[in-house]
Amino acid sequence: MTSKERSSLRELRERVARGSDAARPDAVERRRKKGFRTARENLEDLLGSGSFVEYGALAVAAQRQRRDYVELQQETPGDGVITGIGDVNSEHFASGEARTALIVYDYSVLAGTQGFFHHAKIDRLLSIASRQRLPVIMYTEGGGGRPGDTDVTTQIAGLNVDTFARWASLNTGMPRIVVNNGYCFAGNAALFGAGDIRIATKASSIGMAGPAMIEGGGLGSFRPDEIGPADTQWRNGVIDVLVENEADATAMAKRLLWYFQGDVPPGNAQDQRPLRDALPEDRRWGYPVRDIIERLFDLESFTELRRVFGRSVITGFARLGGRAVGVLASDCQQLGGAVDSEASDKASRFLNLCNRTGIPVVSLVDTPGFMVGPDSESAAAVHRMSALFESAASMRVPILAVFLRKAYGLGAMALVGGSFAVPDFAAAWPTGEFGGMGLEGAVRLGFRKELEAVSDGEERQQLFDKLLGQLYDKGKALEAAAHLEIDAVIDPADTREQLIHALYHAPATKH
Repeated sequence: MTSKERSSLRELRERVARGSDAARPDAVERRRKKGFRTARENLEDLLGSGSFVEYGALAVAAQRQRRDYVELQQETPGDGVITGIGDVNSEHFASGEARTALIVYDYSVLAGTQGFFHHAKIDRLLSIASRQRLPVIMYTEGGGGRPGDTDVTTQIAGLNVDTFARWASLNTGMPRIVVNNGYCFAGNAALFGAGDIRIATKASSIGMAGPAMIEGGGLGSFRPDEIGPADTQWRNGVIDVLVENEADATAMAKRLLWYFQGDVPPGNAQDQRPLRDALPEDRRWGYPVRDIIERLFDLESFTELRRVFGRSVITGFARLGGRAVGVLASDCQQLGGAVDSEASDKASRFLNLCNRTGIPVVSLVDTPGFMVGPDSESAAAVHRMSALFESAASMRVPILAVFLRKAYGLGAMALVGGSFAVPDFAAAWPTGEFGGMGLEGAVRLGFRKELEAVSDGEERQQLFDKLLGQLYDKGKALEAAAHLEIDAVIDPADTREQLIHALYHAPATKH
């Protein structure tokens, strides 16, 4: 015999149902026409089989004075944002490690704009994430602040809202991962930009103001898709990972969170012996360092960030014997591996993230140093390159350095913590070469008088080559190791094994 359902429970079920996707077919259809998913579909995909406890589901827009209450329940469920705690990657990690704070903007509700209760929900969840030291995944699609919340009568400008300060200052030792698809303007863009790892789809437009605000400021009339389109924000480094659609973005959010949730069983790796021939015989030639990265770390574990920004330095995450590491690598096929201003910004931000989240860093170095010259100075090189030194010198996580080939000057120092004495292990391949500056420049500068004294061009070149060879012999890896400027010279095929051993014995953090 089934007992009759209480009216209070029936009222709850009806109330929750009003805000569901099933009860809002027109809103769902508008998403479908754009080729987009609903907020709850993204949430379900993110969770997979993981559990979810929702916070603030019964909130509606603070507009009871101007709209029917039942209508608000149907049209403004959750006040435009879903918040809660859920298990992400529960197939890989126990519940305690999978536990994640989730914030999913719902563009089908008032264009994902930020209202009074909306902010209160986010503030509540961020306070819980702070206390429980949880990672956060936030979907940011939305149009910024909302002016129509007529129920709020005790505010003038509403600029005393805590959300942005809470989000920007949140430091739980875990990452803040943001995901965007579609339009993301004003306050939503501020939240996206303050994320630690920023994922966006190609359909994204991300800007600190939307069309109405721009036009209201007398700056012209623009379509939303003309403001901060994804290809622009990808090139300028605002987007860390650019993907095709929401399904790919959700999969990428799960993958990136995976690096921070704990160790996994040691992974397989490619045959290491080809590393012995990975570098060309001629030291002037470039080579694809991403091939070295893919071979060195656990199979298919590398994920790159900001690939088309600051291209002479590669940043990303990988696993080494099952343990997550940050990967910092010189790309000698871009600017010869010279660290320019954009690459400095990129490396600095990445090191800060690894430091804050306790991820050790493996640095693969092949650089002639910092990019120099008038154009470099016009790009604020002094400030931006010095900021990289500040980030490097602040590192409290293990740093393991492998000098693949060139390691010259301040640029090489900055890529390994600010000094060759900083890494917990500093090794070079036999192809490594070291100096206070690039060898060619050192010869021209240090032996200028001798070279100028030779009038015959061919003889001058012969002298130059001889002096260059002498500097190379003096600065090669074997001599650097003999003078204890590095710890070891290793067989490239042994690099993975040596790094795993060094990482196992390195302290989790330095004091």
